[in-house]
Amino acid sequence: MAARSIWKGAIAFGLVNIPVGLTSAEESPEGVSLNLVDSKNNARIRYKKVNSETDEEVPAERIVKGYEVEEGHFILFDDQELESITPQLTKTIEIEQFVKLADVEPLLFEKPYYLEPEKRGKKAYALLRETLRQTGMAGIARVVVRTKEYLTAMFVRGDAVILEMLRFPQEIRSADKLDLPASSDPDYKPNPRELDLAKHLVAQMTEKWNPAEHHDEYQKALQTYVDQKIASGATSIVKGGHRERDTAPATNMIDLAAYLEQSIKTGTGAKAKAAATKATSKPTAKKPAAAKKAAKKAAKRSA
Repeated sequence: MAARSIWKGAIAFGLVNIPVGLTSAEESPEGVSLNLVDSKNNARIRYKKVNSETDEEVPAERIVKGYEVEEGHFILFDDQELESITPQLTKTIEIEQFVKLADVEPLLFEKPYYLEPEKRGKKAYALLRETLRQTGMAGIARVVVRTKEYLTAMFVRGDAVILEMLRFPQEIRSADKLDLPASSDPDYKPNPRELDLAKHLVAQMTEKWNPAEHHDEYQKALQTYVDQKIASGATSIVKGGHRERDTAPATNMIDLAAYLEQSIKTGTGAKAKAAATKATSKPTAKKPAAAKKAAKKAAKRSA
């Protein structure tokens, strides 16, 4: 069964346009999913949104989002207000710059996707893939998926171009506050003999990396235990055990070299477009810093 694309659009590589689909590179193996049950009467535990003052359940149409400015004081946002600051939905992954893949901090990697070309985009896809492969570069781009904007890195694995969703640097905690042994502290500097022995141990334990050898041992043990329970007839009737489940056009390319040459001549790219937009746009009134911060945090919480 073919993988289903969660997003369809195009990669903008200079003036070259590559129609692609975005497919998750993650696999969720069938495992044991545990639910919460009240041991008093074997009923499923549900979560409800209730009014903290009346303890009454609040219907969805009455719920708005709020940002707490100070204790007890909120700025409230309705859906229309949040929609006005939501990133504009686009069907283009426009590469803004290229960087060395080795320079991208692994801590920023969050979620991998495959980029799969449509039939008419395969030649251009192969060109981008080989360019990234041979240069060791990653294309940095922004993409909007389901109304949320992501920073991404585009690189090659095998025959596939990977689009890795990245965390923003502000989302990574600094290690400065951790109580770590300083490299410059002589009290923690290993002596040559200790270091030689440690290196020798590493050499002895060094093997070729094979991720297929590693498995989720907990899920395996849990599944075995569940199977034993089922075989022994140790099942219980749970009330409320059933739950409801929620159920871009691109142009054809004839001469890729011509598009690439034109891209180089005109300096086509996100930076050039941004500069042109800035030069022609009229200045707008600045929003108060507090309001901008509040809107940004509220949008992030709603994502």
